[in-house]
Amino acid sequence: MLAMMCSGLLQFSVRTLAVTALAATLASSTLARSDADSNNNDNGRRQVSGVNCNVAAFANLLPIATKVEKVEYVSAGGTFGEPLTDLMYPIPPTNLPELCAVIISVVSSPVSSYRFGIFLPAEWNGRFLTVGNGGFGGGINWLDMGAGVRYGFAVVSTDTGHNSTTGDIYWALNNPEMKEDWGWRSLHGTVLLGKNLVTAYYAKPIGHSYYSGCSTGGRQGLKEVQISPGSFDGVLVGAPAWYTSHLNTWIGKIATYNWPADDPKHIDWETLPPIGAEVVRQCDDIDGVSDGIISLPEQCNVNYDALRCSNGISTAASNFANSDNCLNDAQIDTLKQLYTGFTLDSTGERVMPGLLPGSENQMYTVLNYSDASPYGLGYIRYFLLDNPLWEASQYNDSILQLAELLDPGNATANNYNLTTFRDRGGKMLIYHGASDGLVPTTAGSLYYKRAVDTTSGGDVNAAREFFRRLEIPGMQHCGLTEVDAPWAFGGASQAASLGNDTYSVPGFADSQHDVLLALVDWVENGNPVDQVIATTWNSQKEPSSGVLRQRPICAYPDTAQWDGTGNIDEAASWSCGGDNSSHVANSAGSLAYTNPFSVIVDMLLGD
Repeated sequence: MLAMMCSGLLQFSVRTLAVTALAATLASSTLARSDADSNNNDNGRRQVSGVNCNVAAFANLLPIATKVEKVEYVSAGGTFGEPLTDLMYPIPPTNLPELCAVIISVVSSPVSSYRFGIFLPAEWNGRFLTVGNGGFGGGINWLDMGAGVRYGFAVVSTDTGHNSTTGDIYWALNNPEMKEDWGWRSLHGTVLLGKNLVTAYYAKPIGHSYYSGCSTGGRQGLKEVQISPGSFDGVLVGAPAWYTSHLNTWIGKIATYNWPADDPKHIDWETLPPIGAEVVRQCDDIDGVSDGIISLPEQCNVNYDALRCSNGISTAASNFANSDNCLNDAQIDTLKQLYTGFTLDSTGERVMPGLLPGSENQMYTVLNYSDASPYGLGYIRYFLLDNPLWEASQYNDSILQLAELLDPGNATANNYNLTTFRDRGGKMLIYHGASDGLVPTTAGSLYYKRAVDTTSGGDVNAAREFFRRLEIPGMQHCGLTEVDAPWAFGGASQAASLGNDTYSVPGFADSQHDVLLALVDWVENGNPVDQVIATTWNSQKEPSSGVLRQRPICAYPDTAQWDGTGNIDEAASWSCGGDNSSHVANSAGSLAYTNPFSVIVDMLLGD
C-alpha cells in the first residue's frame, strides 16, 4: 500500500516538474524574440506594447506541444466566448473592454490535453487574475473572465481538460490523465504559461498575481497554493470543495440515507423549503435580531419535536408538526445525519462535519430529486472505481478508504502547511455561505482550523496576518439566498449570476463592498480585510430593483453585531465584534485527523 502511495505521489511530483519545465521553455522562447518581431506594429489599435493581436504573434512564443487555437481582437463593448461548444459556460460575456482574446491548447500527456483562454485588455492594470471552474464541468469560464477583465486584470481560465456540464463525469471513466488535468494539472499549467504570455504581450512584468474561484474553483485555488506557493500573491477561495476524497464519497453515502423513495426515511425535496422555514423560525433570533436570517447557525440546536408529526395533537410553538410536511422518526434521523456529517458505519467515527441548520433550502443538491446525486455517484463510478455499473446501494466504508488511498487525479487539497505561501508574503481569504447546502460550511471551517493549527500553531491572531475567513449568513453555495440575506460582495461567479455584462457589485465597485478589491488592497497596501459589506436587492438578481439590505461580513472570529437602534437593513447599523471561535471549533474543528501523505508530499515537492 505504501508503495502505491509513493508511486502515485512520485508521478504527481514528476508531472509537476514537467509542467514547470514546459513553462520555462516558453519563457526562454519569449526572451529570444527579435526586436524586429516585437516592433511589427501594423495593426493600429489591435496591438498592445508592440505585440499584435494575431495568431502569428502568439505562435512565436509557444513551445512544442502547445498551440494557438484562436486569437481575436475585441473592440470596446464587444463580446467573446464559445456559445456553441462550451457546455459548462455557453453564455459569453458582453460589454467587454477593448481586448485581445486568445485560446491556447496544451498537450498534457500522450492521451490528454487542456485548453485555456486569456483576455488581454488594452488598458491593463498590471495585474494577473486566474479564475476557477465549477463542479466536474469542463469548459473555459468566459463569464468570470469577462467580469475579471473589466477590473483591468489580464485574466486566464482553463477548461480543466474536457468539455462537459457540472454533473457529467462520464469523461473520467478509465482516463487517469484526464483526471489529473481536472485535479490540478490544467490549472497549474495555465497559470505558468499564462503568466509568460501576459508578460510577453505587454513587454513588462506582472505587478501582482491573484486567484478567484468558488466550489471546485475554491479547491483549485487551494491546491495551486499547496503545490506552488509562489503562483499567487492574493488568493480568494470560495466554498472550497477541497476534501474531494471525503466530500464526494459522503455525497455518495447520502443516497443510502434517503433512497429509495418509497422508504419511510425518504425526505422529498419539496419538503425541504418548509423544513427550512421552521428551522429559521427556531434559530433566527439567536443573534438578538429577528430578520429571517440565521446569523449564528453553529449555535442553532434544532428542536426535532417541532418537526415530528403529532397526528393533530401538538403543543409545539409552530404548526409544522400538524402540517402535511411534518416528518416521521425515520425522516428526522435522515435530517440529523445531514447535520452530523460523514460517519463511519464500522466505528461511528465522524470523519467530516455536516451541513449547518439554515441550509435546508439547498439540501436538494445532495439529497437529489430522483436518485443518488451525480456528485457522489458519478465520482465513485467514474473517478474512483472506473465501474459505471456500481450502485449506491453497494456503498460501504471501503469506498472512503479507497478514495483516501488513491485520490484520483490528486484532486484533494489537504496539505494544511501554508508556511511557504505565508513567508513569501501571500494573502488568502476563504469565504463560505452559512446556508450552503452542497459543500458544508463546516468543511471550509475545518480546512481553516487545520491550516491555522499546522501553519500558526493554532494561533488565530497570528494566522490572520496572512489568512482570514468570512462566513456569510443566509448565503447559499457561492452566492444567492432564500432568506433575503445580503450575499453579493464580489465573490467568484457572483457577477455572472446577475447577468453577462456585469462585474464587481453593481453600484458598489470599491474595496469596502468588493472582496476581490479588498484582497488587492490587503496585498498591495497592507490593509487587512476586517470586513466587507454584502448587498442584496429587492429582486436579488436585479440590482436595478434597488438595494434591500446591506450588512458587514466580518473576518473570523468576529461576527456582525447590531447597534440596537439603527435600521437593520443598513450596514452602518452593524459593527464587527464578539467572538464566534468556540462555536465554529465545536462544529468543525473537533475532528481528529491523520494525513499520511503530507510528509511525503512535502519531501517530493519541497514545500
